Amino acid sequence: MYLLVGNNRIIRKNKIIGIFDMDNASISEQSKRFFKNAEKNGLIESATEDLPKSFILFENEKDKGKTKICFSHISSQSLCNRIRKNERNRLF
Repeated sequence: MYLLVGNNRIIRKNKIIGIFDMDNASISEQSKRFFKNAEKNGLIESATEDLPKSFILFENEKDKGKTKICFSHISSQSLCNRIRKNERNRLF
């Protein structure tokens, strides 16, 4: 199962660690350091050219054990709803 996170970028559902709202998760200094460090290490991808509304923390399939961040223009609520909808459809 895959999750479309925007601009034809998909992430395997079983590799997703968390989906976070940018407004709530990017306020603290600790979050800012986390993003800065991830960017410095090449661990950030973007599925949007617009201002991101959410980010997805996921396990990189190529480098096992490394986590990456993908910014998305889709809200965290909408991304979570897509996962739930796919799970419901798979049951029937």
